Amino acid sequence: MRLHLGTLTVLLMTGIASAADWPQWLGPNRDGSTSEKIAPWKGDLKGVWKKSVGEGNSSPVVAGGLVYLHSKVKDKDVEMVTAYDAKSGDLKWEKTYEKAKFKPLFGEGPRSTPAVDGDQVFTYGNTGVLTCWGAKDGKQIWQKDVLAEMKEPNLFFGISTSPVVIDDKVLVMAGKGKAGVVAFSKKDGSVAWKGGGDGASYSSPIVIGEGAKRQIVYLTGANVLSLSPTGDTLWKFPFVDALSESSTTPIKMGDIIVASSVKTGAVGLKLTETNGKPAVTQAWKNPELTCYFSTPVPVGKDHVYMMTGIASLTGASITLRCVEIATGKEVWKKPNMGKFHAAILKLGDGNLLLHDDSGNLSLLAPDVKEFKELARTKVCGETWAHPALADGYLYVRDGKELICVRVAGE
Repeated sequence: MRLHLGTLTVLLMTGIASAADWPQWLGPNRDGSTSEKIAPWKGDLKGVWKKSVGEGNSSPVVAGGLVYLHSKVKDKDVEMVTAYDAKSGDLKWEKTYEKAKFKPLFGEGPRSTPAVDGDQVFTYGNTGVLTCWGAKDGKQIWQKDVLAEMKEPNLFFGISTSPVVIDDKVLVMAGKGKAGVVAFSKKDGSVAWKGGGDGASYSSPIVIGEGAKRQIVYLTGANVLSLSPTGDTLWKFPFVDALSESSTTPIKMGDIIVASSVKTGAVGLKLTETNGKPAVTQAWKNPELTCYFSTPVPVGKDHVYMMTGIASLTGASITLRCVEIATGKEVWKKPNMGKFHAAILKLGDGNLLLHDDSGNLSLLAPDVKEFKELARTKVCGETWAHPALADGYLYVRDGKELICVRVAGE
């Protein structure tokens, strides 16, 4: 596996992940990228195995030969974590816990994606229950009701941010109030620090830089926010979505941070320093780049693919746009790529996998002049969950099943 500096940072913070792992939100690098390659296929890809699962938009993750999934038990105020053998689909363990009654729009299941760190798995439910599990046997190591402990109200659609592990701590955003980002000890769940002070969004963070210069970059309910590994605010840039529904993960490409939302559009922030301390300046802003919850993906050295759309319950449609990273200007667009969401994964050869919310899977060439599809198949039913790619297998979750599809190799 090629080990870039950014990759090394993430591996150090989440334990040693192999080339066959997708251990957290957006994969080993937390940017939707992988060293794996997939050749164009002919005909339809077939499922290797499938399992009936509970409700949820939480994405599957893969580590140490196991696939972990967070879901809700039908007709009960109970959430469930399951672990399956990645190759056979055999159930290895299953654990449940009670949660507060909560009935938001678009489903009651968890939205946050688990994070696997060595022999621990961290899950964050839609009512704010943060749990540490033993990765091999599912033993509950500790559990915290974050919203209750922080005295924070829940978000309209429920907690959606995915945990990130930094050194010996696991970080999550809390609720609407001023608790901000909360760091818990991986060992016992005790609170290590609170930082930022912003109300939460539905977004998840990235980690950039190395060592003492690492930054955890969040899109909160009020700002693009950078914190140090000890919780100090390094910089913040005001960026409020008109619907308070920011859901996309920020991305870093070169010295530009891109943040996007469904009504405010997108902004490019140039990483700089002021008096020797990290800072940002606005490079560009484009109100047309309205991303709902499809995280943008870098393409080549100078462009990014962004899945844009509007918040509409009638006639919703998303458009894929190729955008210059330095200027925020659109190069080309391809409409009608889905309804609300399509996940994009960047492969080791530069090609892209696109998984739309109707369950279609496409292989795309990273062409900055035009849309170029190399292969297409349907792999599941309607879904808002992001897929996981590990060791030549794609794991997708729709409203009823977890499905394993062979996409590379034998």
